[in-house]
Amino acid sequence: MNDFVNRKKIINDPVYGFINIPLGSIFDLIEHPYLQRLRRIKQLGLSDLVYPGAQHTRFSHSLGAMFLMNQALEVLKQKGQIITDEEIEASLTAILLHDIGHSPFSHCLEHFFFEQVHEEVSLELMKRMGVSQMAIDIFSNKYPKRFLHQLVSSQLDTDRLDYLTRDSFFTGVSEGVIGTERIIKMLSVKDDELVVEQKGIYSIEKFIISRRLMYWQVYMHKAVVSSDILVKTIIKRAREIQGKGIDLTKNISPYLAYFIENGTRTLNDSKAIDYFTMIDDSDIWNAIKVWSMNEDFILSYLSKSLMNRHLGKMQIQDKPFSEKDIDNVVRQMNNVNKLSEEEIKSYFVLTDELKNKAYSFKDDSINILFKNQEVKEISEASDQLDKRFLSKEIKKYYLYKLNF
Repeated sequence: MNDFVNRKKIINDPVYGFINIPLGSIFDLIEHPYLQRLRRIKQLGLSDLVYPGAQHTRFSHSLGAMFLMNQALEVLKQKGQIITDEEIEASLTAILLHDIGHSPFSHCLEHFFFEQVHEEVSLELMKRMGVSQMAIDIFSNKYPKRFLHQLVSSQLDTDRLDYLTRDSFFTGVSEGVIGTERIIKMLSVKDDELVVEQKGIYSIEKFIISRRLMYWQVYMHKAVVSSDILVKTIIKRAREIQGKGIDLTKNISPYLAYFIENGTRTLNDSKAIDYFTMIDDSDIWNAIKVWSMNEDFILSYLSKSLMNRHLGKMQIQDKPFSEKDIDNVVRQMNNVNKLSEEEIKSYFVLTDELKNKAYSFKDDSINILFKNQEVKEISEASDQLDKRFLSKEIKKYYLYKLNF
């Protein structure tokens, strides 16, 4: 009896209020070490260096996405869509586990551990957990009822609905507030495709615009990008030194050490997968603290800079920076440590591009269902978001400099 009660827990979520765990099997998944690991990985990586309140985790996001999935499935059932209990369980499993393949610091270290993207890592871990084939098929878009996969991964999935709502809540960036509840109430299915009823079109317009704004204000904030650069250059330098035969793995996590010593792995490496599931944000921070006292100036300086929020400066413009622009910045630096130009360009002066496209015509469309049962893609149905606006990719270029 006590076990049954325990498996029917209610979680108090700051965004949605009380979240019910709908099934005992879902509670068991929540208790699994692979999902519990997400408690130790922040949803927004190093964004708390800009927004101190951004302390929420991938774990809370996964629970929130599961909550929205459960609501969406209930709405669709009420509208006459046939969804079996087994399909509900499989769909909740797919969305609950969709992020278990994420690296520490979220997207920042996406390809440091594995060559594959985090979705492929998530799929591999789901298979290891022994979840149902139906859950795997829904996650992989191989299940006959395609709309179930669209609720997990599409341009209007429960993943995006939760992270925009949750990220806005914890950063305090009000531009990200969307009408999540109304959007879910307006969901329907037409010809096995997820659609939004006509009454919800304004909520969809705000959803798309809010996502664009959140990218520039939060996800691609220049200080956040600067901190991501620091993490990447720290790891890059550590691997370079390790490759020269100097052991940097003493006093750091043995699980992280495996990837410092052996480089980026593939999912064929069973040991790498085992070790990956033991790594979270704390392993990276511990290594950075250890390396801040290293004899190598570049590694120690980069590590201390991140620890002390000395993030460097970033110049952003609409066109690429020329080699002359980069060389001018390099020459202006006070190179008291006599670093080579190559070292400076590898670790202290970098340039790249930032892209922001809130909607893609190559992916699943967001379709609007009119009262006469006609379906129109959002750019055709909206008075505000025409195809020219939606297809425009905003691209900016940055020149990053970390002074000595």
